[in-house]
Amino acid sequence: MDIPFEHLRTLAAAVDAGTLDRAAARLGITPSAVSQRIRVIEQRVGRVVLRRTKPVTATEAGEPLVRLARQLDLLEHDARAALGDEAGSAVVPLAVNADSLITWFLPALTAVTAAHPVTFELHREDQERTAQLLAAGTVMAAVTSQRDAVAGCVSSPLGRMRYTAIATRGFADRWFPQGLGRAALEAAPRVDFDRHDTLQSAFARRHGARRDAPRHIISASAEFAQAITIGLGWGMLLPGQFEAGVADGSLVILADDTVEVPLFWQRWNLSSPLLETVTTAVREAAERSPAVG
Repeated sequence: MDIPFEHLRTLAAAVDAGTLDRAAARLGITPSAVSQRIRVIEQRVGRVVLRRTKPVTATEAGEPLVRLARQLDLLEHDARAALGDEAGSAVVPLAVNADSLITWFLPALTAVTAAHPVTFELHREDQERTAQLLAAGTVMAAVTSQRDAVAGCVSSPLGRMRYTAIATRGFADRWFPQGLGRAALEAAPRVDFDRHDTLQSAFARRHGARRDAPRHIISASAEFAQAITIGLGWGMLLPGQFEAGVADGSLVILADDTVEVPLFWQRWNLSSPLLETVTTAVREAAERSPAVG
């Protein structure tokens, strides 16, 4: 397969920009030139690589080519830096779940930027789905709950995030006067982060619930925790989010058992000093955080 580097970059730019016109403006060429380059790629691989939707997206055949384009950009940056050339600021796209983002992940990025000219593009996604962005070539690395490495990547454990079921004392007195029975768990409103959040439902089913209770959906980490601590519903919180309330009696722990979510760091299987630096910083931040056991 002989595809010019600038053609691969054009494909990645189209996916990033969402339209061929915006990709053309970003690259400083005409929209027709963008279309022509993508047609050349499709002729050489014998498959469609870009869905002409709004926004445009890579096909299954296009995803590894987008990933290749980003890998080549990273390797070029590393090579120029090693030669003492002015490499400019590298852009490193990463995927991370919301709870990691709000508790321990950002200090890792601060440590990297203190030593390297780099900017980060963070994609916030559920830990069960961040690996999809890695497979698509959208990101270079991801915090994920998926142990098995995505094709072309390596996976290493970061630890486990432990969630505890929490409610206000008033909420617990109203909905769980006899404890966590099946009927109570099927009736008591819960707080979910988004429509894909399964933490609360998994805990409820572990304690006997057979159908879902009413749920509030609050897709913002700080507001999610606040909704629980003011009594909108019950939900699963991390260490550091509930201890003060339990100590002063305003919050109660609904059960002693916790829900553990394993976290793994998956990254491209690529020899890159910059990516190694990011990986080391992420591992060290996870080790220091009380949210990751």
